[in-house]
Amino acid sequence: MTLVERIKRFSKMSIASSVLLFCAAIAAAVVANSSLFPDYTAFLNQEMHFRIGAFNVFSHGGHPLKVIEFINDGLMTLFFFMVGLEIKREVLAGDLSSVRQALLPILAACGGMIVPVLVYAFFNHPGELTGRGLAIPMATDIAFSLGVLSLLGTRVPVSLKIFLTALAVVDDIGGILVIAIFYSTHLSLWYLVAAAVMFILMYYLSKNYQLSEVFLFAYGVIVWYLFLQSGVHSTIAGVILAFCIRARPQLGVGKYIDRIRTSLQNLPALKDDNVVLNQTQINQLEDIARASNRVIGPLQKLEHELHTAVNYWILPLFAFVNAGLVVKGDTEIFTPVALGVGLGLVVGKFVGVYSFTWATIKLGITKKPEGMNWSNLAGVSLLAGIGFTVSLFIGNLSFGKNHPEFLEQAKLGVIGGSLVAGILGFLVLHFVLPKETKE
Repeated sequence: MTLVERIKRFSKMSIASSVLLFCAAIAAAVVANSSLFPDYTAFLNQEMHFRIGAFNVFSHGGHPLKVIEFINDGLMTLFFFMVGLEIKREVLAGDLSSVRQALLPILAACGGMIVPVLVYAFFNHPGELTGRGLAIPMATDIAFSLGVLSLLGTRVPVSLKIFLTALAVVDDIGGILVIAIFYSTHLSLWYLVAAAVMFILMYYLSKNYQLSEVFLFAYGVIVWYLFLQSGVHSTIAGVILAFCIRARPQLGVGKYIDRIRTSLQNLPALKDDNVVLNQTQINQLEDIARASNRVIGPLQKLEHELHTAVNYWILPLFAFVNAGLVVKGDTEIFTPVALGVGLGLVVGKFVGVYSFTWATIKLGITKKPEGMNWSNLAGVSLLAGIGFTVSLFIGNLSFGKNHPEFLEQAKLGVIGGSLVAGILGFLVLHFVLPKETKE
């Protein structure tokens, strides 16, 4: 699959998953402001149990996980596992595989992380309780931002899509580092050592053997549990495990084609009305299936298989349990947290991405990609302010357990800021991109 084909396929998925994610967020807001809210809250606080004898796998520090904790700390690990796979692919063979190719989106992403933090800090001093949310406006939601960009169809230059994709991937790396460094508490050395041994073993197994999805899932659950008890946020386990997965396929394309040709030559004739195959036919078809399975690297195969589950089930579920913003008559909109997050996403992201990109090009560090100009860069810089998924996730880590009032304010900033950034980005691009020509 070529880069252009991959971007087109991902763009279509982004639109569909973005619509579903948006609907889940709307449904959460409706439920949170209806008579169903007590039932909604009671459900999220139900305890989770998966017992092996007296041992509960879904527990932390001897206490059962609640439904919302299981979704945020458990299911979201699969999301971060997929993010880790995407990052590894981009570093090995994608937009981040060469320094020259990667420099522009890396520096742009740095600006898009630094300036929003400064905007947030302007309203919330780092030494205050609200200062814990500094990292909330750092993130760019890759699915949402590319989904909005894809609404403009073929008018968007491929270089802009590549730039935004690479920028969002670097943003994800920044978000992962923030979660690992600043949201780890009460570290347990023994659990970390056990997890490290499991990672080393996985790297060896993945490099030398073809592992089934069932084995990987069971192995992943063990590593997730070790990280959950270690004090490092459990979702980081997904990222590290992804980097242990082998990228190179077991069978090269040339050998695969030769094997397929040989199998087809040895395959007895098959008729359309064949109901029962003979043993020779079964053996040759199974050999073709095994060869086809080995020509796709485990990294790409897992990434492909996870997309549907993550984008169409896990992320909408995450949005439904976390985007339930309660709006009352006396709700304050312009609080320091809401302003810091909202303006961080809309203003901070735009200024950071645009200014760092402009400076990188003007200083001659790298060239402007073909098809990019200062006008359409402004639209893409605005789209980078769609934070949503990771912003909500970091907001929950910052305030969820001890300061629910600040979490509500952060939600308001994330949802409002992402919505404004998305609309402004779309409108700017709609007016500055060339019109589609009718044949």
